[in-house]
Amino acid sequence: MGYIKSAALEETGYVVLDRYNKPIDPKEWLDIEYVDWKSSGDTRFAPLASRDGEIECAGFWSGKNPRTDKDGVWIDSQTAIAPTLTARAKEPGANVGRCRIIELQPNTYADCLYNLHQDDNNRLNPDGTGWVVRGFFNLTDDKDSFFVLRENRTDPSGETRIALPAGAQLIIDTQRLWHAATHVGDEPRYCLITSWESGPELDAYIEKYNGVNHTESVYVPQDELDAGQAEQARRLAARAAALAARGQAEVTMMSEA
Repeated sequence: MGYIKSAALEETGYVVLDRYNKPIDPKEWLDIEYVDWKSSGDTRFAPLASRDGEIECAGFWSGKNPRTDKDGVWIDSQTAIAPTLTARAKEPGANVGRCRIIELQPNTYADCLYNLHQDDNNRLNPDGTGWVVRGFFNLTDDKDSFFVLRENRTDPSGETRIALPAGAQLIIDTQRLWHAATHVGDEPRYCLITSWESGPELDAYIEKYNGVNHTESVYVPQDELDAGQAEQARRLAARAAALAARGQAEVTMMSEA
């Protein structure tokens, strides 16, 4: 039967929506409780909705009620601090799984390439239901930072780099695309990440905010691109060698974050 997917994401695996231009009090992401959870860099996460309504980041397929990344339980103590962000996550009317704010410390393009990953969004997702994708709403004004998307982790051809100013809004099939962020600056980057079920509600939301599935990539000098690619290859080879020395083979796994 297959899954219900958004036609808007079929070609490239992502859409860029209109930029959000309303003010939000930074207290919504600064005064909330974070969990020290590492994913794609030096990160912490502040969950608004989680598997059991607790302040934790575990995958929904574990625990007493294993399921796919849907039917997240809102955390009252967190949503009370972040009412605007909660409303934005609920606005599409699509089923919400995990909903979290990520705090990412500054990194380099080479770090980003090494941290490229796919998300394990659809484990236990019943056939015939909506495919889970993720929304990314950038909260801080990270004008020099950018999201990197690739169909193949180590192949730079066709790489897309999407700018991350305040208000940038993306929806990405993160189980399909390898992704991570390059964050340039001295302060952390904050972004709201929401798991949504694909279907007519999400399609209408994409249409409402004029989603486009092509965007001009952020310019990065060719020597920096080449150096980042070489460093990614070096780090991956070093990790494979370290595993081999212990008699282990490297296994590619999707992220649980």
